[in-house]
Amino acid sequence: MTYDSASPMIFSSGVFLWLFLAFTFVYMLLGKATTLRLLFVTAFSYYFYYKSSGIYFFLLAVVTVSDFLLALAIDHTKRWGGRGTLLFLSLLIDLGLLAYFKYTNFFGGLYAQFVGGHFQPYDIFLPIGISFFTFQSMSYTIDVYRGNLKPVGNLLDYAFYVSFFPTLVAGPIIRAKDFIPQIRKPLEITSEMFGTGVFFIVGGLFKKAVISDYISINFVERVFDNPTLYSGFENLMSVYGYALQIYCDFSGYSDMAIGIALLLGYKFPLNFNAPYKSASITEFWRRWHISLSSWLRDYLYISLGGNRKGKVRQYLNLLITMLLGGLWHGANLNFIIWGGLHGVMLVVDKIKNQLLHRPKDYKSHGFMRFVGVFVTFHIVCIAWIFFRQSSLDSALAMIRQIVVHFEPEVAVQWIGGYWIVGALMLLGFVLHFMPGSWSEWTKRLVIKLPLVAQALLIVIVIYIVIQVKSSEVQPFIYFQF
Repeated sequence: MTYDSASPMIFSSGVFLWLFLAFTFVYMLLGKATTLRLLFVTAFSYYFYYKSSGIYFFLLAVVTVSDFLLALAIDHTKRWGGRGTLLFLSLLIDLGLLAYFKYTNFFGGLYAQFVGGHFQPYDIFLPIGISFFTFQSMSYTIDVYRGNLKPVGNLLDYAFYVSFFPTLVAGPIIRAKDFIPQIRKPLEITSEMFGTGVFFIVGGLFKKAVISDYISINFVERVFDNPTLYSGFENLMSVYGYALQIYCDFSGYSDMAIGIALLLGYKFPLNFNAPYKSASITEFWRRWHISLSSWLRDYLYISLGGNRKGKVRQYLNLLITMLLGGLWHGANLNFIIWGGLHGVMLVVDKIKNQLLHRPKDYKSHGFMRFVGVFVTFHIVCIAWIFFRQSSLDSALAMIRQIVVHFEPEVAVQWIGGYWIVGALMLLGFVLHFMPGSWSEWTKRLVIKLPLVAQALLIVIVIYIVIQVKSSEVQPFIYFQF
């Protein structure tokens, strides 16, 4: 029942599954007692965060109380300068916490290199999910400042929104305008909501604990940790594997978060929409981590001026947004390079569409779309190398192996030695690229199943997870961000 730093609580752990069953029993008993139910869920969310990050749950309370009070003050202040000062204070608290825990050592090291000195990194623990709940709370105060949202008058409601455990540690980043109106509605969980929730949980658990974890432990990690010990072919397969791993890992978490929320009576928007089907980088960011990409667009890109100040300024705003988006993912030069690559490709997309006089909603078809998807996928994969590797030298070494020492004759040996990894990769990509109508048909089938069959489906997936999992529960990739 206490925090274990070696085994933080995650959705795919057995501890959480049993704890969630007990939680659900109490939750349903409190169904009509709205305030008690909100208090119970908030307390459970704080306990869930304690099980994930230990005593750092107090940071969640600091962000919650400060932004709640500052949003009320912003709403009651008529003078524009005063409102701006209060918003600045809110951003200072949120970004200050984020900067200290996430970027102190990074910028300290950069400064030491710049002045030619020596920097001894501080022993600073990065609280899980701090990037997510600070961004979520920031969007609330910014919306209140912009006049797009009335502040919440009840601290419990706001604490419930910021700490809601399905989205607390790895998103999706839920907007206040989408979630807060649902908080005090009478609890109603229809059979369609329940069935859809089961579908998302089962699918997310399978993607994370079966496909992502297995190919990561048994192949991807080995190659990324020592790229020069493997042929270029094996390096390329590991890059394809990581592209699938991070998608299954993060979309699996998002699916489970959405599914658990549905079982509790709350509806969240989709966070991933088959991103590797994209025919351009612009389309990729409309399909990948939608809650973050839309957050960066609405609160950073538009705040910088968006496309309102000419083409050159628009391109610069795109680059700045993606560079900061890369830095948001981690205090590492490789993340900045990853964001910069995506920023450059977004600019290239804009220029290409303008030269070809394409409308904003243009979509290619047929063979040209196939070419676009193929090229976009490989651009994304190249960028993933920098995202995954811990240093620039390691990333360049991996690319060098692929280009210079490809050795295609290794393919037969790889298939024989890693046939389970290859089969799971093939299954993952087939499921990803299958028509959306097939996925919708499967979801409708799960919804129509009787309750006993839905429970049996969950048990079957859990059994498969137990059979393939390693001795240790693998944390979600985005926990480190």
